Amino acid sequence: MDRNEILKKIWPKVRRKHFFPEIPMPVIEECDDRVAIAMRNKQIILNPAFFDQLDGQISDEEVIEGLLDHGISHYTYCPWDFKTHLSIYTASKKVIKDKAMAKMATRIFTDVVADTHCVKEIDTPLPSIYRHLKKGVVENFTAALYQSIWGMDLRAKGHAQIPRNLKSLPYLAKKEWEESAKKFARAIESFLLDLKKAAEKSLSNQPGDAPGNENPTSFTICSHDLDSFSPEEIEAGLKEFAENVEDIEEFKESVGDILEELEDAGYPVMGRGKGKGLDADILYYMKLAESYHMPIKKLPMKKSGNLHPHSHLPWEIGSPVQEIDVWTSFGKIMPGITKVWERKEGEILGDMDSTPDCVLVIDSSASMINPREDLSYAVLGAGCACDAYLRNGARVGVYNFSDAMMGNKALLDYSDKRDEVYSVLCKYFSGGTALSLKDIAAFLEGSDKPDVFIITDMKITNLGNLINYLKKIDNRVTAVYIGESQHVARFKRSLSDEGNINIYAVDKKEDIPKIVLGKVREYMGSR
Repeated sequence: MDRNEILKKIWPKVRRKHFFPEIPMPVIEECDDRVAIAMRNKQIILNPAFFDQLDGQISDEEVIEGLLDHGISHYTYCPWDFKTHLSIYTASKKVIKDKAMAKMATRIFTDVVADTHCVKEIDTPLPSIYRHLKKGVVENFTAALYQSIWGMDLRAKGHAQIPRNLKSLPYLAKKEWEESAKKFARAIESFLLDLKKAAEKSLSNQPGDAPGNENPTSFTICSHDLDSFSPEEIEAGLKEFAENVEDIEEFKESVGDILEELEDAGYPVMGRGKGKGLDADILYYMKLAESYHMPIKKLPMKKSGNLHPHSHLPWEIGSPVQEIDVWTSFGKIMPGITKVWERKEGEILGDMDSTPDCVLVIDSSASMINPREDLSYAVLGAGCACDAYLRNGARVGVYNFSDAMMGNKALLDYSDKRDEVYSVLCKYFSGGTALSLKDIAAFLEGSDKPDVFIITDMKITNLGNLINYLKKIDNRVTAVYIGESQHVARFKRSLSDEGNINIYAVDKKEDIPKIVLGKVREYMGSR
């Protein structure tokens, strides 16, 4: 039977075994020469060259079924999603500092988990495939490990040399995967180092020299790259990973290692360009900010000044005749029957029902945390404000300052591009702390009465000038301070009675969602 026909016949059976996963019909077509299967956008691709390696030893039906079991198990069990993939890689990288070796450890570990799940939970021909597979160094190591875990003869060499602790790891305990991945990486580090040395030696070999210990005819069952995840899944995984990592350095190290692969997988990564590196710092704050939603108060509707019919009242002698509603009074002027209109002032919606633009004023002086080294509440808070305004259809401008009078500042005109805003928010100048009121005034003139969001520790040399300036404007101002000091006390004391200015403290991440943007005690002025 033609292999495509076999695939069509077996596919429903395999889907049933794995509880009908939502993935497209697999295909058989040429892919990487030494990979049995690949996955692109959730579709399993079977390499026809792999069948020839097993011809006469195992039927095509068994090969197709086993490969599908392997591919689907990666999708439905391990790594399951992008966040899990990234977490397992991060755990491996904590033990093995070399990026390529950590990626290989992650690949082997997820293979072991996915295949062991198949063998323990369903009826699968995977052991037959591994038994007859022409094995290279990695494939022989994996088969030897499987031989220990599964208790089956897979014709693997070096079975006795498998580290004992690898045989007893709880591969099917999902909650322990990260810890298991660390132990796994530690146990195979010397094996991977030998593999790396052999690969480096093969690259330096002269023609005719043996290419290390690798078997040039061997096939890897599955390649592990990020093409199997959609941009939407990567987006969700990065957000969840940012929420759960210990600090920004951990995020930068793990995500920074794969940024180029993310872009190749279709995820839009900013910062690429000739001579320009990829920026995981900005990506960290963008993803983390999505978890902290700030509410925005809508602007009140203003009165039109015109009176409009609103409801009916009974007519009384002496009431204005011109207010009589002849249609509801049946043409009669009689107490109890005749109705007159009660009028009320109308309200204008228009742009009053929208969210104004906002200028984000952020302090990046030496007294503030460097956002590229540690989690900066200033950048995270300003990022959350950015997201809130952009979600409501407004634009955001940025004024990032340290010693602005000396040129230590970065300005971004009003924009609806999230990556542009975060790029300026993440700049860190260090140095002194002084802002230019002319710069802020230019922002306020550049839009129709925009909101102001300022976040700082208030240790500003011209704080008095800022306080006086804020007293003169009637824009809605959200002022956020970090840490207590005499400067903060002065700012709060001077502006606490201003109805258009609301002041918040941020001492921890959980304080950020408590900030209400554009909150006023009394509407100041009209638009």
